[in-house]
Amino acid sequence: MLSWIYGRDLHGVYHDIIECLTAALEARDPYSEEHSQRVADMAFDLARRIGIKGAELEKIHIAAHLHDIGKIGVPDQILRKPGRLLPHERAAIQRHPEIGFNILAKSPRLKPIAQLVLYHHERWDGKGYPAGLKGETIPLGSRIIALCDAIDAMTSERPYRPALTWHRCWEEVAANKAIQFDAVLVEAVETLWTGWENKWSLKKAAW
Repeated sequence: MLSWIYGRDLHGVYHDIIECLTAALEARDPYSEEHSQRVADMAFDLARRIGIKGAELEKIHIAAHLHDIGKIGVPDQILRKPGRLLPHERAAIQRHPEIGFNILAKSPRLKPIAQLVLYHHERWDGKGYPAGLKGETIPLGSRIIALCDAIDAMTSERPYRPALTWHRCWEEVAANKAIQFDAVLVEAVETLWTGWENKWSLKKAAW
């Protein structure tokens, strides 16, 4: 039925699928475009810094691009709310990793990526969601995305709060070493920090 696809570069086809999925989210939440790109770039840098290569590196990079795809299933009035969320609204937002997993897992080939998306809000201390996984039971790729996602969220301006400075953000990351974040990853991020601050400060100003 889809024999036409086999004559094409499958890597290119997957790239096209990812572009379509992210475009669908960005149409509802313009913040997601810049955020997802930055998180994906940081996750790629961090994964490579700790020695991840090849297909595993690409899997983490793709999952980081798609980590918020489940927000497609969050109602607009919650997704675009300018103020702080009420408890029931926060609960709706917190369902987005599972929604994202269910979307991506429709394709058997995307299930490894779906797993990383599912667990990208878990915490090292087991107080994250949706499963409350702890420590190394959290997939490494999910731990990488979680740290990069938090860094970009903290250093980005939102309608309900100003962006943290990169110095203040680092204080928060360091304070949560081995609590919210994998200590090994925090140590690796420290070696990347100055480069990220210089790169993303300029790009965010341009955006």
